[in-house]
Amino acid sequence: MSPKVVEQVGFTVVGIEARTNNSREMSGTGVIASQWARFMKENLLATIPGKSDAAILAVYSDYASNENGEYNFLIGVRAGSSAAVPPGMVARQVPGGRYAVFTSEVGPVEKVVVATWQRVWAATDIERAFKVDFEVYDVRARDLKNALVDLFIGIK
Repeated sequence: MSPKVVEQVGFTVVGIEARTNNSREMSGTGVIASQWARFMKENLLATIPGKSDAAILAVYSDYASNENGEYNFLIGVRAGSSAAVPPGMVARQVPGGRYAVFTSEVGPVEKVVVATWQRVWAATDIERAFKVDFEVYDVRARDLKNALVDLFIGIK
């Protein structure tokens, strides 16, 4: 099934960020799982002022090349562009533009997100921009055992 293509308006995300790559993540020495654990354990969602909504976003940006290169991983929330950035956090702009939206199946979040990324990597009907991609964990993902997640993949 082909993804839906949308014109997304730009927005700001405030959260914690680290640099990684897919081979590191798949080897078990990556940072994404630990960033998620820190975000949840320290309840960072509650510490970010100026939230636009309660959805958690995982943003992939500053790609060095393609899916095999380094990229920044940020976990945070949408916030107003003038929101104060708490110490130890960053604010990043997600640019407006065309995005292919891949929606996961319903299931355990760690399984359905990986499966959805596998669909992205296998997609031949989109041309990825490798600028910014993001995942949206809204009310449909609150039950981590029965989550539904949208992946927005920047396209040319």
